[in-house]
Amino acid sequence: MYGDPAEIRKILTELGDTWAVVGLSSNQARAAYRVAEVLQRYGKRIVPVHPKAETVHGEEGYAALSDIPFEVDVVDVFVNSDLAGPVADEAVAIGAKAVWYQLGVVDEAAYERTRAAGLAMVMDRCPAIELPRLA
Repeated sequence: MYGDPAEIRKILTELGDTWAVVGLSSNQARAAYRVAEVLQRYGKRIVPVHPKAETVHGEEGYAALSDIPFEVDVVDVFVNSDLAGPVADEAVAIGAKAVWYQLGVVDEAAYERTRAAGLAMVMDRCPAIELPRLA
């Protein structure tokens, strides 16, 4: 249900190429750093979102989703499940088209709210795993 193949394909191929990556910093040991690299390789524009607002992979960072001065298509969430719900709510507030919760991130109430607001959503999946499967 949270990783429907049709929903995954839709998010990765139809909903746009600007991905805000929440939790992305310059820490190369973190999964977000490596996943953002893969997203770029597949033609996605990544937007780092982290309290430090660091530039990562050549892209300017922002402290919050609401600080991004342009449209975001997908919000990719690398925070733990306890903090993920408010990020989904922010994604709705900024007009994103989809929310993607990374492996291990699940919040059923946030899923229901986000879907009810009209956004596509996937939980407990990784786009760096799913993108090569589409090729």
